[in-house]
Amino acid sequence: MANPPITETTHTEVQANVEHHVDPKALGFDATMLVGLAMFIVFAIMVWKKVPGAIGRSLDAKIAGIRAQLDEAAALRKEAEALKAEYEAKARAADTDAASIVERARHEAEAILGKAKLDAEALVERRTRMAEDKIAAEERAAVQQLRATAADAATKAAARIIAERHDGTADKALIDQAIAGISRA
Repeated sequence: MANPPITETTHTEVQANVEHHVDPKALGFDATMLVGLAMFIVFAIMVWKKVPGAIGRSLDAKIAGIRAQLDEAAALRKEAEALKAEYEAKARAADTDAASIVERARHEAEAILGKAKLDAEALVERRTRMAEDKIAAEERAAVQQLRATAADAATKAAARIIAERHDGTADKALIDQAIAGISRA
């Protein structure tokens, strides 16, 4: 790309090509002064209407509300910590109670087991004694029956022998002997 040739221009030519710019003015004030004056008037009205005080009161109210919320949150936190401590204490007490219940149940189970062993031993002993007593009773009954049978047999045998060996003369001698034994007495 080729550069166009530089030509010398005169100052008058440059001024002819440039438009002339004029700053707006009102009442002898330029735009910057007018904006500053408007801002001063707005601030003056705000101070006269006590806007900064209202803003301060509004901020103070918001600060007070936030402080109240923080105080309430702190109170809730303390309450929550107290509840937590209470429930932890209850949990520890429940654990202790559970351990004591388990220990008590273990002792009761041991006592029941010991009593059951003693009862079982007593039952076995009682049943053994009953069986022995029953066997002894059966033995006594058998001995009595055997004696009764032997006595009956002896009586029958004695009656038969007496009937065979005794006659009237032997009877008279026995009667005389019995009478003599009675009179001596």
